[in-house]
Amino acid sequence: MKCIALQHVAFEDLGLFADGLRHAGYEIDYRQAGIAPVEADEWSDADLVVVLGGPIAAYDTRTFPFLHDEIAGIRARLERRRPTLGLCLGAQLMARALGARVFRSAAKEVGWAPVALTAEGRASCLAPLEGVPVLHWHGDTFDVPAGSTLLARTQATPHQAFAIGRHALALQFHPEVDPSTIEAWLIGHSCELAQAGIDVAALRAQSAATGAATRAAAASVLRNWLEQFE
Repeated sequence: MKCIALQHVAFEDLGLFADGLRHAGYEIDYRQAGIAPVEADEWSDADLVVVLGGPIAAYDTRTFPFLHDEIAGIRARLERRRPTLGLCLGAQLMARALGARVFRSAAKEVGWAPVALTAEGRASCLAPLEGVPVLHWHGDTFDVPAGSTLLARTQATPHQAFAIGRHALALQFHPEVDPSTIEAWLIGHSCELAQAGIDVAALRAQSAATGAATRAAAASVLRNWLEQFE
């Protein structure tokens, strides 16, 4: 089976999800947005597409016109009910593809903290995340698309995750990030962190304190979600 992982910045990869995907029998094919795009037939035919995060806005199609093709590809894939996972920017692009609004959050949310699962979230593949810290790193948010199910929230961001049936999952947060790799994020997003006044040393220490529970929960979430396709 083939999994296309669409990157918008090189260090935001599949992280903790990569081993689980390979164990489930997926061959991972990374693509770089704007450089090595996903073709129209691949949006339709790939066994799984994971749309990863990045520091651009899902609505900034004027600056990054390739987003038009991504949104159209995601829309076509979702219409065919093909397995699709969106992480942060990927979740926002899924929301836009479904006609929902993506917009600036009231406040930037960066750091490790649990999400509060809705009743539907506790009954979903996200159940292993109950009380487990995950990485938040976003300044935008989205409305929940019509026909989807809200799965998680935080106080700062009421819409953190939604599902469409069993085939599509959109997560505003980052369960895939291995805390041990946070340095790449601190370097890559250094300008954003400085502009937001975020203490890099504190975020590094917070990441170091997050370990086995996050890794185990991420593996369980992915396994639970993939098992729905068997």
